[in-house]
Amino acid sequence: MVETDGARQNVSFPSNGGEAHGYLAVPATGSGPGLVVIQEWWGLTSHIADVTDRFAAQGFVALAPDLYGGSTTHDADEAGRMMQELPPERAARDLSGAVGYLLGRDEVEGDRVGVVGFCMGGAFVLTLATQEGARVAAAVPFYPVGPMPEDYSGLQAAVMAHFGQSDAFIPIGQAAELAERIQAGTGQAPEIHTYPAGHAFLNDENLLGTHDPEQARLAWDRTVAFLRSHLV
Repeated sequence: MVETDGARQNVSFPSNGGEAHGYLAVPATGSGPGLVVIQEWWGLTSHIADVTDRFAAQGFVALAPDLYGGSTTHDADEAGRMMQELPPERAARDLSGAVGYLLGRDEVEGDRVGVVGFCMGGAFVLTLATQEGARVAAAVPFYPVGPMPEDYSGLQAAVMAHFGQSDAFIPIGQAAELAERIQAGTGQAPEIHTYPAGHAFLNDENLLGTHDPEQARLAWDRTVAFLRSHLV
């Protein structure tokens, strides 16, 4: 069942000629590099808010845009429907607004941001980083599902991607294919990691029964180090 107005929101920002919403977390120091956190197909759930808080605890000014306009779900069929009904071009424009919003905040250091996303959000990481060019310094997709760019010539960000070797949604061969497409478009090889895990292994709500704490910690530590190396 769709949980209307169940999303975690605490900020609004101009985007796509209108107003978008999201969840913002600022580190205890009061400032840091900007990071866009892109939701899974479930919506801007408490899990994504928690991940955003965790990135803030690591020193990033982290913003999770709400791509579903306030709706969330814990039902896989509903999540699939909501993902299919989300116009990719509208989502991309909302995400571009999130980049501009972060870069315009006094707490955000530097003139580039990082982008991290999961499942559906992982695919949007690559779309956003490609369309934003120099405004994105680091892009980290986790087990990306959905439409992704065919042409990566606009991508200037360093890329680290995470895949589960037993992901029921993504054949593991797609990891190598993604690496080839990115290198063909940019001349730079992305950093690809594969794990003995299934889809959504970082999600500790475990809605698909695939959460793997050990592999999640490894991927998290790699991600934080990667973001710091390109943003701090």
